[in-house]
Order: sequence, then C-alpha cells, then structure tokens
Amino acid sequence: MSTPRLLCWSFATVVTISSLSSCALAPLETVGWASPKAKAGSPLQAGVRYEVRKALAAGVPFRPQEMKRYYFVMEAPRPPLMAATQVSGRRMTVRTTAYCHDEDDHIVYGVKNALGTPLKFGSVRSAAADWSRYPVGTRFRIAGQPDVVYEVDDYGSALVGTGTIDLYKPTQGQMNDWGVRHVDIEVIQWGSYQRSMDIMRDRTKWPHVRRMVEDIETKVYQVTAQSLRGPMTASL
Repeated sequence: MSTPRLLCWSFATVVTISSLSSCALAPLETVGWASPKAKAGSPLQAGVRYEVRKALAAGVPFRPQEMKRYYFVMEAPRPPLMAATQVSGRRMTVRTTAYCHDEDDHIVYGVKNALGTPLKFGSVRSAAADWSRYPVGTRFRIAGQPDVVYEVDDYGSALVGTGTIDLYKPTQGQMNDWGVRHVDIEVIQWGSYQRSMDIMRDRTKWPHVRRMVEDIETKVYQVTAQSLRGPMTASL
C-alpha cells in the first residue's frame, strides 16, 4: 500500500473534498508522525491516498491515540462524453415502426419532439429511438430512399432497451401504411451522448429516461457503484 499524504486542517470542523485544493500537503510516515515542511498550494493528485487530521494549536501536547483520522483518494477526472464510437457509413438491418403526433400517447406533446422543436417531415425527417443506442443527432438513410435523411430527435418509452427505430409520419394513414418493416439503413453521422445526457438530466423521474441515462453511463464510463457516490465529507 502506498504511503498516505497528510492534510493538516486548523480552521474548519467539516472538510469537503472540493475545498481541499488549497491545503498544505506533506508525506506521512507509516509509523508515527513526520514533520517535513508542507508545500502550500500543492494540487491534489488523482490516485494518491490522503489523510486528513485536525491541526494542533500551539502548546497542545500531541496524543496520537486521540487523533481521528480520515482517508480519501482523489478520482481522476472523467473523460467527456463523446459522440457514439461507431464508424459513420455503417450499414445494418433494423426493425422500424412509425408514429404520428396525434396518437394517444403523443398527443400531449403535439408536433414537438423531445428537443421541444417541431417534428420534421421533408428531405430531413424525425425519428425516435433509444438514445443509449442511437444518441440524439444520429442521421441515417433507408435503402431505397436516397433523397431522404432521417435524424434521431425523439425517443419513446416502448423503444428503450430495443434496437427499433420509430419513424415520424404526419398522418395516421401514413403511419398505418408503414406498419412494421425491417429495412437496411446507412448511418451518415452518429449523434452525441453528451448532448443526449444534457437533454435528459432533468427528466430522470421517468423510468425509461432514467434507464437511457444509466445505459449511456455504463457504455461510456463503465461506472461502478463506487464511482457513482457523491463528494466525500470528513468531520474533524
């Protein structure tokens, strides 16, 4: 085990990790107390084990058995969420369905997508999908429709956990005509997980949104229960 470094604290009763960046650092011997000169303003380093102790006032005898010790290890900064890592131009066969803005489960949203902007149906058309598989902004073409580009700008609870893509149609007649089809698509551009997370971060009270957020975190960060904890706090 690596030797922990020492943080001396004299003016606060509660120490949070976010407030330690300006503390003095000094190495701590494995046995007893070492008193080298502290380096004021030294930045905390990721992966280093630190010990937090309350500093003694002048003239107070040092009694090691009465000292409360707290340890923490700084985590390395997480990498930024990136666009999906798949290569553009990838061809695949996917299951597709269709939806319309005046369906019972969409009528409350009207002609708006999950971004709050109008659903598109022209040379660029809206599509809904699981954003942990097809992040927002993903663009693709369907074989046999060379002049039409579909863009993922919507999602739906029934799509989460599936590879199905739901294509927007402006009328129920067009929706019913499409039905369910397995089609070949070519991805022109993959979307952004970062943008997907930014949009969904305040919507996690909905189970299907929460699942997409968790699936993105798992895919990009391979997070563990330990890394999901909030800032550590040490009481002195």
